[in-house]
Amino acid sequence: MSLLKISHLTLRAGSTTLVDDVSFTVSAGERLGLVGESGSGKSMTALAALGLLPDAVTAWGSVILDGHEFVGTSDAAVRGLRGSVASIVFQEPLTALNPLMRVGKQIAEPLRRHLGLRGDALRAAVTQGLADVALEDPRIARSYPHELSGGQRQRVAIAIALAANPRLLIADEPTTALDVTVQDGVLTLLERLVAERGMALLFISHDLAVVSRMVEEALVLRQGVVVEEGAVTQLLRAPQRPYTRALVDSARYLDAALDVPRSTTGEATQ
Repeated sequence: MSLLKISHLTLRAGSTTLVDDVSFTVSAGERLGLVGESGSGKSMTALAALGLLPDAVTAWGSVILDGHEFVGTSDAAVRGLRGSVASIVFQEPLTALNPLMRVGKQIAEPLRRHLGLRGDALRAAVTQGLADVALEDPRIARSYPHELSGGQRQRVAIAIALAANPRLLIADEPTTALDVTVQDGVLTLLERLVAERGMALLFISHDLAVVSRMVEEALVLRQGVVVEEGAVTQLLRAPQRPYTRALVDSARYLDAALDVPRSTTGEATQ
């Protein structure tokens, strides 16, 4: 059985179609990417996978997580699956984290709720959770989100997402808000944790280069429709659709621009 099975998913907000007839599966231990520009429907698909759609969005089709149907089901019936079966890491940790709560308490919450930890066992699990994401300074747990750097906040968000040992991690543009150096560290961390824990990964990004690093298979979305899918290496080497080709060309153009040698004054040399 697939861990996550999305069949003919259609999402609408009023008369606007956000996602149109999208289908895919993610099996245990599999890594799948959703690729597309802003507004392509990839983040809405991720929210649907966890039953987190805004009230204004209506869903048709089927979203089955660990054998449980989400479409047309009450939130109370599926709430317990979030964190224990699947968790999500969002793009901007500063808005995803509670600004009024110390980060140690935010990591403790899913440990309490899903694993029933209390007292010394809970404190030890929070410490271990931070260590797992390379945050071993004891002051981190006592800090508020605004007191941490962007990279530290994203690592905290990852620690929260992984606290209850989910089998599926959804990473929705997890490095977009970070600078290039910090991005690489967070991606390396995600690669290691997913491999060590044997988790499935649904990785969402507009950046094909990043997607190719994180997953083996990918779907390309445009305006809510899957326009191409297959092995990432095939999408990069021989894209079949003009939109996919444009994404590939854009990534190559950016790489080339970043590789332009710089003079001592900081200006590009000819």
